[in-house]
Amino acid sequence: MDSVVGVIGGKRDPPQAEKRRMARPVAVTVVFVLALPLVFLFLFFGDRAASIAASSLVWQRLSLQSSRNASSFTVADAGSAHDRLLGGLLSPDFDESTCLSRYEASNRWKPSPFPVSPYLVQKLREYEANHRRCGPHTANYRAAMAQLMSGRNADHAECKYVVWLPLQGLGNRMLTVVSTFLYALLTGRVLLVHEPPEMKGLFCEPFPGTSWLLPPDFPYKDRFSPDSKESYVNMLKNGVVRYDDDNSADAGALPPYVYFHLEQVGLRLQNHTFCEEDHRVLDRFNWMVLRSDSYFALALFLMPMYRSELDRMFPAKGSVFHHLGRYLLHPGNRAWGIIERFYDGYLAGADERLGIQVRIVPYFATPFEVMYEQILRCTREHDLLPQVTGTSEPGARPTNGAAARKVKAVLVVSLKPEYYDKLHGVYYTNATATGEVVTVYQPSHDQDQHTEARAHNERALAEIFLLSYSDRVVTSGFSTFGYVAHSMAGLRPWLLPVPDKSKMWSDVACVRAASVEPCLHSPPSLVCRAEQDFDPVKNVPFLRHCEDVGFGLKLVD
Repeated sequence: MDSVVGVIGGKRDPPQAEKRRMARPVAVTVVFVLALPLVFLFLFFGDRAASIAASSLVWQRLSLQSSRNASSFTVADAGSAHDRLLGGLLSPDFDESTCLSRYEASNRWKPSPFPVSPYLVQKLREYEANHRRCGPHTANYRAAMAQLMSGRNADHAECKYVVWLPLQGLGNRMLTVVSTFLYALLTGRVLLVHEPPEMKGLFCEPFPGTSWLLPPDFPYKDRFSPDSKESYVNMLKNGVVRYDDDNSADAGALPPYVYFHLEQVGLRLQNHTFCEEDHRVLDRFNWMVLRSDSYFALALFLMPMYRSELDRMFPAKGSVFHHLGRYLLHPGNRAWGIIERFYDGYLAGADERLGIQVRIVPYFATPFEVMYEQILRCTREHDLLPQVTGTSEPGARPTNGAAARKVKAVLVVSLKPEYYDKLHGVYYTNATATGEVVTVYQPSHDQDQHTEARAHNERALAEIFLLSYSDRVVTSGFSTFGYVAHSMAGLRPWLLPVPDKSKMWSDVACVRAASVEPCLHSPPSLVCRAEQDFDPVKNVPFLRHCEDVGFGLKLVD
């Protein structure tokens, strides 16, 4: 028997209209049920109701979002293969369960502002094939190891290797492993990564069908320094290698490996590290052991011998770390679990996410009050956070009702808890002038950096990725941690300059970065065989000095 609902004057309404009428009582019931708890909150909790209501709004949005996602899953999944592979950066040839983040991370990032070059995709697939041919546990690797242990280099070797050794904290390590991978792409080497105990399982394997982990029996992975006799600069100084040895000379007469030291000393990289004549000599070694604390990928752009390849791989110069970081660095399942739980539990339901990362540089311990005031000036001058009314009374409300109130989630990432405590208190006890609801969260506060601890590194990696899921981001100047987060996100950050020591104040609260690229704090000396050094910014159109480190260099478009 036909229902009388939707029948007027003996004629049945169209099916769509009938469905809408039937849905109205349900919608009213849902609104009433959702609103009733908020009424009780304001009756029983007074001022605390604002903070609790904010979280309630987020959870309502999460529930609504989840139901929508469930109903549209099939359609979204069918059309998302291209996005899951990040425009072709990622290979589809992986077992998804071994690394949950590899194909899921893109669901939370904003769309990349940089198209992926087809040539870069081609180079990555070629590299993966070469790594499978020469990587650990292959006949080629065993032959290369036998040659290494013989105490001499080999002429016309089938495979060449660069061994990455970790140095400094997680941000530095991520910048340098990406830089080393770019060097491997340009020189046909296979990248092998030394994984100490504090990094075990931190990242997934990035190359299909093989491993990037340096086998534990590799003999040369510690006791290196700038003074090591195996260092390239010292070999050059001591006459072990010479510029006038052309490529036809016997490579078998060289030592079995070379140590390439790229740690900043006096805010510069060593001379003879990024000159063409040096790299022609370095290319003759089959084994290179490399250790660095700097984003030296930029320095490769200063060398004409690599420029044409780099131009083809990266038409947008500001996309280098953005693309290679997303390709190479996938959190392991333990770290990904932290990321997923925190994001889905606290951030996913917000209309907008603002990341604030605070890192006090070791050489200048800025007092908390000074840095906190600078953060407030930055967020208010650039409309990143709304003004507060100075009262718990509700501020302006949208004309279409409370359900349309905008929720802004603020993610505070710092080793210290004070920044979260103060900012949370401001938006907990005061209404906003705009009527927006501001929620403030901090995943952890370890007080001090503990790079030697795996659990600390897992939390740090989780927070880098959580920051990269922001819509807008404020980061501390000079922070490699911040560089990695905003570069992975593809966001130009607002950088907080280090305050003037004499005034304990920064005249400029924050400055918008010219690109998403990290800063190379320690440019290489380019004296080479010339009589004097020069500033490459004057001659290279896609280089600028960094906003936060005046003598540093960064890539821009």
